[in-house]
Amino acid sequence: MVLSASIHQGYGYAIKQALFIFIGLFAGFLVLKNPISLFKKYSNSLTAVMMPEGHDADALRKVILDNYNMSLGMGLNKVKGKVFRIGHLGDFNDLMLSGTLAGVEMGLAKAGVPFKKGGILAALDYLSK
Repeated sequence: MVLSASIHQGYGYAIKQALFIFIGLFAGFLVLKNPISLFKKYSNSLTAVMMPEGHDADALRKVILDNYNMSLGMGLNKVKGKVFRIGHLGDFNDLMLSGTLAGVEMGLAKAGVPFKKGGILAALDYLSK
């Protein structure tokens, strides 16, 4: 279900949908987290993903944009180059989440960033329940 449409069904329902989408995204990155890690604070509108030491998030974002036409947010200030951001508030549904995770996994592989494959499969498994 598209989150922006769910707002008409009530604020509580919209928040529940945003959290559901976030949990699916989180499930994907739980599998990816070695060596990529998540920040310790979570948001239902944005996920920041920290890159492993020695890998630049902005370089990864460029690989993903150039090869897959998918734009990810950059880290700001102290985390510039260390994290990329995925926004998931508003018109963002399960299929978009799946595509985003697939694009990130494809980009990580193309950029030579070490990661544990299978995040997209974990997210798909969670979202299909």
